[in-house]
Amino acid sequence: MEEEKRGGGPFSRKRSFTFGDYGSFERYTCDNQSRPESVEDDVSSPGVDSPLSENKSIISTCSNQKEAELFEIIEKLQGSRIDEQRCEFPLPLKSHVLGVDGQLPLILPSQSGGYWIDPPLETPSRSSPASPHDEPDSFDIMERDTDAKVYQQFFLSRHHHSFTAVDPALGPLVLSVCLEEEENRLRAILRTKECSLIGVFPLTLFSNLPSAVELARMLSQSVTVSKLEVVCYLKAPDLIRAFDEHRVSPNFKFGVLYQKDRQFTEEEILGNDQESDQFQDFLSILGETVELQGFTGFRGGLDVCHGQTGSEAVYTSFHGREIMFHVATKLPFTDGDPQQLQRKRHIGNDIVALVFQEGQTPFLCDVIKSHFLHCFLVVRRCRREDCDEEAYQVSVTAREDVPTFGPVLPDPPIFTDRHLLREFLLTKLINAEISCYKAERFSRLELRTRTSLLESLRSELSTRSQLMTGDPSLSALQTSDSVRGASEGSGGFIENFKRAIRVRSHSFETLGGPRKAGSSSQRTKMEKDVERWVSCFFLFFHTLAQPCCFTSFFSPALCSIL
Repeated sequence: MEEEKRGGGPFSRKRSFTFGDYGSFERYTCDNQSRPESVEDDVSSPGVDSPLSENKSIISTCSNQKEAELFEIIEKLQGSRIDEQRCEFPLPLKSHVLGVDGQLPLILPSQSGGYWIDPPLETPSRSSPASPHDEPDSFDIMERDTDAKVYQQFFLSRHHHSFTAVDPALGPLVLSVCLEEEENRLRAILRTKECSLIGVFPLTLFSNLPSAVELARMLSQSVTVSKLEVVCYLKAPDLIRAFDEHRVSPNFKFGVLYQKDRQFTEEEILGNDQESDQFQDFLSILGETVELQGFTGFRGGLDVCHGQTGSEAVYTSFHGREIMFHVATKLPFTDGDPQQLQRKRHIGNDIVALVFQEGQTPFLCDVIKSHFLHCFLVVRRCRREDCDEEAYQVSVTAREDVPTFGPVLPDPPIFTDRHLLREFLLTKLINAEISCYKAERFSRLELRTRTSLLESLRSELSTRSQLMTGDPSLSALQTSDSVRGASEGSGGFIENFKRAIRVRSHSFETLGGPRKAGSSSQRTKMEKDVERWVSCFFLFFHTLAQPCCFTSFFSPALCSIL
């Protein structure tokens, strides 16, 4: 009877847990009670004298307790790594959002906080649409470093001097001094590891021209050095200008996410593979869809040779700046990968992202897990209340240590003019990235980068000046060689490897002696093989530098090249 009962209809498989190479453990159900098959075998074994019905409750209680503990351990062991990194949408909030009729906010704060939202949720906005005079016709773009062009503007066209030193308290110092005789004043820039101090001093303040040390102490009272070395290297202005403008870039890259109705998680948002007509229309407002193959503009880290990052992208130029958009739906989609690392390795490394919503589902501030993403601009297509005209509603959220930035959202934050919306969004995106650099995480990185670059600049200016004056010391020669090697190989290992391959390939072309017929085609094939291997190495090391993308990107990239 027991055997018939086990093989009959009352028993059905509920779920199976796999232990990899160690087999599996199957769970069955019988008469609405669940227990492992091994338990039933133990119960029906010959060693049990009492009937099954008498011992069923005792054994079932013990086995169910052990079973619950066992399955809890199994579920923890087999839990996906991605589930531990996600910010789940709060269940009460989810049911509340899906059950409420009417207009819902574009953005909802996270349970842990740490973000500000504009416009604030607690501040009611006007229900009537904005009038034309409420909408500005131009927006101001922020500059990341307002003092970066001072040296180029006031020093390069005039005769000036530069000095270097290492201060015990301030570290490396680079001072530039310019005499503006027509204005009867001195202008000076003192570069420290924290910032550049700029001062303009009328000559009437001095009975005699001040020394370099005096000028440095006038700019910063923390300067303790008693002597500064004169820079006499002929190409020093080019090096100093490159340092001053190392933060200035006319290129920007932003992520674009497509959020459909009832999509709450990162997996759902990144998993969208199709573009609706509304989303395509919105992308046309941002820029032009271009073919990546052979694209010569700013590529924003996308592959323009081998198609490893998709075939299309959205690109635009805006007031002298180039912008590349990492559109999630245009980046490669990987079946069976819920994390979509091919997409997130680009969007997750952006600082600002744009979210286009379809439907009434709000966007949660921290639903996209990334160390770099600090700001989101959320856009939802809607209709104005006074007419059937299409409009776009905008909201902004950023981490709490990101300063606020313009342009200011209108009240209500609704746009009907497509050109005005484009101007607002692109300006807001650029200003958002510049403001994000002031956040704590980026400030620390920027300070470390500036300190390293300033020390390299001071060391190179000092060494070049010693060589210019004919200093025969061995240490100066050794330093010069290291500086020259660093200058020639500024691109790192990959660039040095490419340079070596190019030199080797060029040597085949410059070999003397007569060449056989058909050698041109053989040489061309060799150059193509070399180029393929160089690209192979580049993709290999590039994937190593990207977080969590090696396993899903390395194999298809190399297979397509080789």
